[in-house]
Amino acid sequence: MKEDNRNLLLAITLSVVILLGWQYFYAKPQMEKQQQIAQQNRQTQTDSVAPGTTAVPAPGTPGVAGTTAPGAVPATPAVETRAQALARSPRVQIDTPKIAGSIALTGARIDDVSLKAYRETVDPNSPNIILLSPLGGPNAYYSDFGWVGAPGTAVPLPNATTVWSADAQVLRAGTPLTLSWDNGQGLLFKRVVTIDENAMFTLRDEVENKGAGPVTLFPYGQVVRHGKPATLGYYVLHEGLIGNLGEQGLQEFTYDHVDKEPALGTGTNGKVWKDAVGGFVGITDKYWAAAVVPDQARKYEGRYSSVQTGSARTYQADFLAEAVTVAPGANGSSNARLFAGAKEVAAIDGYEKNLGIKRFELLIDWGWFYFITKPMFFVMDWIYKHVGNFGIAILGVTLLLKLLFFPLASKSYASMAKMKAVQPEMVAIRERYADDKMKQQQALMELYKTQKINPIAGCWPVLLQIPVFFALYKILFITIEMRHAPFFGWIRDLAAPDPTNVFFFLPAALTSFLHIGIWPIFMGITMFIQMKMNPEPPDPVQKMMFTWMPVFFTFLLGSFPAGLVIYWTWNNLLSVSQQGYIMKKHGAKIELFDNIKGMFGKKPATAVAAPDKPANSNKK
Repeated sequence: MKEDNRNLLLAITLSVVILLGWQYFYAKPQMEKQQQIAQQNRQTQTDSVAPGTTAVPAPGTPGVAGTTAPGAVPATPAVETRAQALARSPRVQIDTPKIAGSIALTGARIDDVSLKAYRETVDPNSPNIILLSPLGGPNAYYSDFGWVGAPGTAVPLPNATTVWSADAQVLRAGTPLTLSWDNGQGLLFKRVVTIDENAMFTLRDEVENKGAGPVTLFPYGQVVRHGKPATLGYYVLHEGLIGNLGEQGLQEFTYDHVDKEPALGTGTNGKVWKDAVGGFVGITDKYWAAAVVPDQARKYEGRYSSVQTGSARTYQADFLAEAVTVAPGANGSSNARLFAGAKEVAAIDGYEKNLGIKRFELLIDWGWFYFITKPMFFVMDWIYKHVGNFGIAILGVTLLLKLLFFPLASKSYASMAKMKAVQPEMVAIRERYADDKMKQQQALMELYKTQKINPIAGCWPVLLQIPVFFALYKILFITIEMRHAPFFGWIRDLAAPDPTNVFFFLPAALTSFLHIGIWPIFMGITMFIQMKMNPEPPDPVQKMMFTWMPVFFTFLLGSFPAGLVIYWTWNNLLSVSQQGYIMKKHGAKIELFDNIKGMFGKKPATAVAAPDKPANSNKK
């Protein structure tokens, strides 16, 4: 087999193995899971967890038994619509440029958040994304803050049944809202809530002690989700409980992982991290998250837990900060934050930088190739801000990468050109040492050394493309900026597969499997051209493999995000142009047209016989 074909075959084999592995581990569950999520969304008016059956587990006091926990969740009807659940409590409305919703005065719970800038589908008239929902309705998901009493604390503390008073009817960006409640036994509780232009709530809890004795309280914050949501099931993406717990670092637990943790109490499973400083804990989806942020300068205990609530489970990520002791006549306070919104890169990074939230950027799952993925996103985002189209930004990044790796590609293709130039000598060596493979390899290595040829140089362009491929896929898959980002024509969402299907005439049961859009076909054509740039291998099996490889990849990429297929197509075109230019520069014959003609008629004869006197043959 010719060395350049061997290199190309090796590169293709590596690509196939990686793509098949990626398809199996990452892309296989996509269709089923997305259908499951859609079905779950359609059932939101009929399905819910019975909230009165089991109290939400409250954070425990570090190293102390007998903690006075927040009150149990009040019993409510087992099945309510979202509107009915919202109507169960008086509310303060939330109205900011990006968020609409409300805060329940019963429990001072943030349980109603919709995202104004994001809709369920690309249809501009589709419903806005609902992130947080109240207890009692479908898909309950909310956040609580409050105080846990130390052992022996007998005075009432605010809990889920407490009805707070508010000094305003609407919470707007930059305008504080003050909630207050007097327990009637000497403690006055206040909570000042502000929200920024994006999705960050800031809460300052204050306690005024008018009683005769000191009181010790532990501030807490938690995100609670009733029922296990339908997730995409990708290994490349984390969905579930997430946090960065100070020096203990990033902790990512799937819902199933939490269920399998050791028991923390009756019916409750989970894990606790003590003495953390800085960071956050919360629950994340692909594009959205709700995370509570403790005071970054104080120690806290972080916890992930799940508890059986009826036929489903309730998942909770919470923190319990170190104690605050309030003397008679004094005040105590605690600061915390809640992020509830879309995981926009600029916003998340801005919160880490401006608010000092330790490693808040980890809320976005950049993956193993973080050092490639995030810089690539920044370049792509920079181009987008100048051209206004992420599809063009993908083309621009691909072109920049080609220019960046041009010196390496030039050496690679130059080596391939030299390989073609010495093909007659290589054929002669193989014939001369046909029965002695060791001497044959030694002679070939000597030839490579004399001609300054690197036999594996042809693999480098493809090998370097692999991490770039995964990094770009990660960007398309996990960044909210790519969601519903259009290109041109029929591509309205670069993060979704090409919606066209050349098999539209087949029954629906078959088109779910045989889904090949126009862009995957473009990709297959460009891959076919790229492969025909090289001489066909003499082995029939290899020849058949080379012929059918573009077809195989066309079907394989049919379910990939359109942005990734556009990248691959454009990259193939650039590679063909680059290879043709470099090989022509070094005097190597470009086999493209001869190889295509050979498919439809008699293949032109190629001069591969050894010359009478090979150059630099080094015969001994």
